[in-house]
Amino acid sequence: MDIWVFLICFAACGAAGSTGAAFPPGPWYLTLNRPSWTPPNWVFPVAWTTLYLAMSAAAAIVAPIEGSGVGLALWGLQIALNTVWSPVFFGLRRFGAAIIVVGALWLAVGATMLAFFQLSTIAGLLFVPYLIWCTIATALNVAMWRMNPDVEPVIMGK
Repeated sequence: MDIWVFLICFAACGAAGSTGAAFPPGPWYLTLNRPSWTPPNWVFPVAWTTLYLAMSAAAAIVAPIEGSGVGLALWGLQIALNTVWSPVFFGLRRFGAAIIVVGALWLAVGATMLAFFQLSTIAGLLFVPYLIWCTIATALNVAMWRMNPDVEPVIMGK
C-alpha cells in the first residue's frame, strides 16, 4: 500500500466530509418525519470515519497496480459525488435532487468496487461496506422525501 496515495485520498475524504460540517442538519431537520429505522446521530461520524479510512486504503492498494486508472478515476467520481450530497440535501433542502446525487453516488461506488475487485480482492472488499451504507442512505433519502413532501427548498440569493 502506498502511504502517500492513502494520505492524499484521506485528505480528499476529509474535504468531502467537511461539507457535512459546513451544511449540518440543523434544527429544521429535527422537525422532519423520519423513518423508524433512521440510524441514531452518533452512528454517522463513526460510519463515515470508518468508510473514509477503508476507501482510502483501497485506493492506496490499487494505485501501484498496472491498469488501475479507471478504478482510480471512478474513485475520484465517487468522492466528488459524496462531497455534493450534503449541500444539496441539508444546505438546499432539495430532497429530490439529493436522490439523484445519492443514486449517482451508489452507481459510482458500485463501479469503483467492481473495478477494484478486478485489481485486488482486498481493495474490492474494502468498498463493500460503503456500497451497503450508500444503499441505506439512498433508501433513507427516498423515505425522507416521501415523508416530508412540504419541505421548502432553500432559494439561493434570497
